[in-house]
Amino acid sequence: MDKMSKLRIGVIGVGFWGKNHVRVFSELPETELTAICDVSLERAKQIGNQYGVKAYDDSKKLLKRKDIDAVSICTWTTTHAAEAMKALKAGKHILVEKPLASTIREAKRIVDLAVQKNRHLSVGFIERFNPVIRRAKNMLKKGEIGELVSATAKRVSQWPERIGDVGVVKDYAIHEIDIMRKIFEEDPTTVYAKVGNLRHTKFEDYAQIMLSFENGKTAFIETNWLTPDKIRNLTLTGSEAILSLDYLTQEITVETSEKTIKPRFEWKEPLKLELQHFANSILNNEELEVTGVDGLKALVIADAAIKSSERDRAVRLKF
Repeated sequence: MDKMSKLRIGVIGVGFWGKNHVRVFSELPETELTAICDVSLERAKQIGNQYGVKAYDDSKKLLKRKDIDAVSICTWTTTHAAEAMKALKAGKHILVEKPLASTIREAKRIVDLAVQKNRHLSVGFIERFNPVIRRAKNMLKKGEIGELVSATAKRVSQWPERIGDVGVVKDYAIHEIDIMRKIFEEDPTTVYAKVGNLRHTKFEDYAQIMLSFENGKTAFIETNWLTPDKIRNLTLTGSEAILSLDYLTQEITVETSEKTIKPRFEWKEPLKLELQHFANSILNNEELEVTGVDGLKALVIADAAIKSSERDRAVRLKF
């Protein structure tokens, strides 16, 4: 692939997760890592030296560069809106790590500006690109478990120290909220949730969320920052079989009345698949798998889950 056909990328925020974006963009044949930025100039310079790119501690300087086509925003959630708006105004395509913003209002402004500027806007829902989810979707399409009745997801582990500005619903559960929309291929109509904080005073650190869809179908999400074991799994109950999957090992198990099947597949890095798709969508001017609207809708549902717990009743969803 020649230089002209590569997407020139800047990464804003090179902390815990941003470092992975830097690594992947430096490895992909479709992208050219061009510059990085972090509030800590020391950290930015260290990573910039490692990858041989210019480092900044002010994103405005990075965004002024004409040789950057797109940016990946991996900063704290509270800064997502400001960084996304700056990048869009500078004419860059953007991928914003989830959640898209702290508030629905901010998220709407980002979505509207991306449309106005005719720029690609994606949100970091990495599990959409997990090969195990793609296989599960194919099996559902082929009717291998019959009609989907319900789905149950569990995303638990100890508190990630990188988090300091959102609770477990907008950090962890939002992944599953997005996956449920993808699996059921529709938006839920109501949400009922119980959230609370056991060890963390500022934000909720556990939640149980129930999403109701048309025709009585339901999705259950259990999430917390309390469990010593890291668990990321999803169970789909169909009229003919049960499909269980593990996001981490990318293993699938299908149980029918006659047998248990465990097909084997090659493990692939979801982040690499996600960022490659983002780059190719821009280079080929194609539609994104995850759009700003997906990010906005997931945030609306997450917000409603927190409200449901506060009010102790189901909340009807409005998009």
